[in-house]
Amino acid sequence: MSGVEGVGATNSSSATKSSGALSSAQSATVDYDAFLSLLVTQLRNQDPTEPTDNAQLMSQLASFSAVEQQIQTNEKLDSLLASNVLGDASNLIGKTITSPDGSESGKVTSVILSESGVLAELEDGSKVDVTTGTRISGDT
Repeated sequence: MSGVEGVGATNSSSATKSSGALSSAQSATVDYDAFLSLLVTQLRNQDPTEPTDNAQLMSQLASFSAVEQQIQTNEKLDSLLASNVLGDASNLIGKTITSPDGSESGKVTSVILSESGVLAELEDGSKVDVTTGTRISGDT
C-alpha cells in the first residue's frame, strides 16, 4: 500500500507543478530560461509508463518562442511610439497653445511626458495638458 501512496503523492505533486507552470506561462512573465527550466522539470517528473509526446513538447517550445518574440516586438513598438511622441512634443516648444476650455494660454517653454500624456509648460510656469481640443498656433 505504501507504494500506491507514493505514486499518488507524486501525481499530486506533478499536478501542482503543472498548474503552477501553466499559470506562470499564461501570465507571460516567465522568461525563456524559466520556461526551459520548467520543461526540464516536467520531463524529469513525467510518468515513465506514459511519456510525454515529443511533438507536443516541440509544439509547446515553438508556441512559447512565438509569444516571447511577440512580447519583444511589442516592447520595441512601445519604445518607438514613445520616441515618436517625444519628437512631436518637442515641436511644441516655442509655439502658443490654448487649453481646450480656453482658461490657459501661452508660449510653450518645455514639454513633460508622463503616464497620462504630454504636458506643456508655459512661460508663466503653468502647465497645459495637450489633449483633444488643445489649440496650437505657429511660432510667435
